[in-house]
Amino acid sequence: MIETLNRDCFCVSLDNDALRRALEADPAAHGLQRMIEERCPHLFASLPVFVSREHVEGMARVIQAIEAVVALPAYREAALAWAPQIARHDPGAAGAFIGYDFHLGADGPRLIEINTNAGGALLNAVLARAQRACCEEIERLVSGPVPAPDLERALFDMFVSEWRRGGRSGLPRRVAIVDDAPAQQYLYPEFVLFAQLFRRMGVEAAVRAPEELAFADGVLRDAKGALDLVYNRLTDFAFAAPVHAALRAAYLAGAAVVTPHPRAHAQYADKRNLSLLTDETLLRAWGVRAEVVATLLRGVPRTELVTRAAADRLWFGRRKLFFKPAAGHGSRAAYRGDKLTRRVWDEILEGQYVAQALVPPSERRIGPETALKVDVRNYVYEGKVQQLAARLYQGQTTNMRTAGGGFAPVLTTPAFATDRAAERASRTRQEAPVAA
Repeated sequence: MIETLNRDCFCVSLDNDALRRALEADPAAHGLQRMIEERCPHLFASLPVFVSREHVEGMARVIQAIEAVVALPAYREAALAWAPQIARHDPGAAGAFIGYDFHLGADGPRLIEINTNAGGALLNAVLARAQRACCEEIERLVSGPVPAPDLERALFDMFVSEWRRGGRSGLPRRVAIVDDAPAQQYLYPEFVLFAQLFRRMGVEAAVRAPEELAFADGVLRDAKGALDLVYNRLTDFAFAAPVHAALRAAYLAGAAVVTPHPRAHAQYADKRNLSLLTDETLLRAWGVRAEVVATLLRGVPRTELVTRAAADRLWFGRRKLFFKPAAGHGSRAAYRGDKLTRRVWDEILEGQYVAQALVPPSERRIGPETALKVDVRNYVYEGKVQQLAARLYQGQTTNMRTAGGGFAPVLTTPAFATDRAAERASRTRQEAPVAA
């Protein structure tokens, strides 16, 4: 009875003292929680989201189906055909933090989009350790494939795997977490946490802006010396901006392992690829197995390219569509069709957009009269789900600006335990104030 838990269960909540201890375990992180409270007060939700085991397994099946198609040479060539030239460079590394985002409904999970620099994994690992439960049934729920105490090590091991897939041995000596104006980014606290994680594992690490990097004599450097690995948080997915020239040159020369990278974005996160994954005729022509095609058509909303030729049909059918830019990120410039104006529609026709069948999100009640929308992110590496997290929000898209919203742990369980917890939640019907 997952719907009952999400409607009535307020018996699990965020333990702020435990969160502070988890965030500030490293003495160098003293004050990090205060930074979060001041700069991004709606980063963490106070309540978890309950997801049925059936939905968890359904999302995994969709992910496995997509991975099977991405492995096909025909798909890769089609995806690279509309990608920038840099995407044809294969660095060997798989690409860290592939994020598969789903809406959950009565007819099963539906994939909304895929991202290749999906933020929040380490923040959610910390959040998972700061939850409290008031009954035995809730305490038995699990948060994902990797137990919460082991998540940070699993994330570090992913970077080690990227390092070795890039043709290296041992461990990198120095790592840079790179983004434009990093200290001004909303998820800057996570950059700090990643630097601390690397250092705890014996790897020197720092947060850097791209203009702090230089490439000369085959070496990528910052002011302190050579850099071996870059954890890339840039949203310039092709490293096309002049300020990213040093990183671009080092990446193409193989001078540093960069992850995630342009090729991963081209293969997974360009929204136009969703049109390939929902084209039954094309999938069958590529030799995709019938059961994989069926999983994709059921689990990925129908998506098509926005073209002038289809403009009239898409405009008149817009109320059942969601429009997204091909290389979009963070829900920027994405529009529900029923909210479109003619001015915005003209801008969409001038750009590179896709139209996706509208899939309403599920909801999580955070108070007696307040419910927020939910999407569920699967953090995936090499085709395997590492971690589940939810985002609670109001409005058209996820925004991390909603009181009571933000990242939330996902809790799931075998059916018999879920039914017992739901029965208890329905019986007690505890009322909790809306989270601040």
